[in-house]
Order: sequence, then structure tokens, then C-alpha cells
Amino acid sequence: MKLRIAGLSALCIALPLLAAVDTNSPAPDFTLQAQSGKPVELTQFKGQVVMLNFWASWCGPCRQEMPLLDSIYKKYSKLGFTMIGVNVEPDSKAANDWLKQTPVTFPILYDTDSKVSKLYGVSGMPSTVIVDRKGTVRMIHRGYKPGDEEEYLSSIRTLMRE
Repeated sequence: MKLRIAGLSALCIALPLLAAVDTNSPAPDFTLQAQSGKPVELTQFKGQVVMLNFWASWCGPCRQEMPLLDSIYKKYSKLGFTMIGVNVEPDSKAANDWLKQTPVTFPILYDTDSKVSKLYGVSGMPSTVIVDRKGTVRMIHRGYKPGDEEEYLSSIRTLMRE
């Protein structure tokens, strides 16, 4: 009986992961409000390589990664690449306060009701998804440790050549 319960528990834990977006599948479209106050749709970036970075102001690795992401954006944005930061906090005030101290040049969108985070199966911070020019998810990366940006750069460069 204990084995059956453990197996059922594992299945329940795995079920939410099955709903998550997968590599080589179409990136789910969404519209979120930007820091500028205007709505932004993912589809408006079709034809570009897009990196979605789900983050929160309370997340230490997110804070560490953000300036590195901004440098990637600055380097490749004129070459058909865009970066979108998706803040996942219910109240965007903490994110805005943090961004005043550590400003970034890429668009910041607010997923205050977690609809987009759920659509993409985000379960931890930061989570990064790279989408190719055709709108297909090509890379999913969870977490951040120093050096992970090299993996991002490798994927971005490869996709920009396609």
C-alpha cells in the first residue's frame, strides 16, 4: 500500500510538469502590461530570437543574472534578438523599486496573476525560455549560476544564424 501511495504522489507531482511548455513546441502567445504601461504581445516579436526571463525581485540569482542579461540584450538587440523580463510578483512595486537601483534596457512585463508563468510551467526563479524566429521554444533553463549566460549566448548565436 505504501508503494502505491508513493507512486500516486510522484504522479501528482509530475502532472503539473506535463502541462509545461516543451522544447520544439510553439511558444504560447500572451499579452502582458509592460513597465511603460503599454500592453506587449509575444507575437509582435515573431521573426526575432526572443529570450523570456521569468524573475522576481526577492530572488538572489535573478538579481545576480539581470545585469548580465542586459549586456546580452545590448549586444544583440540590433541583430534580431530581444529579451523580455517577466516579473512574476503579485505586486510590481518591489520589482519597480529594485529596477530603480539596477535599471535594465530590455522590456519588463508584469505577470501579476501568474497566468503566463503557469502557461510556461514556471516553477522556480529564475526561469528562462528562448524562442526561435518562427515562434518555437528551443531552450528551457531553470535557475541560474555563474556561467549559465554562456549557455544562453550559445543558443542565441545558433538561433540567430538559422
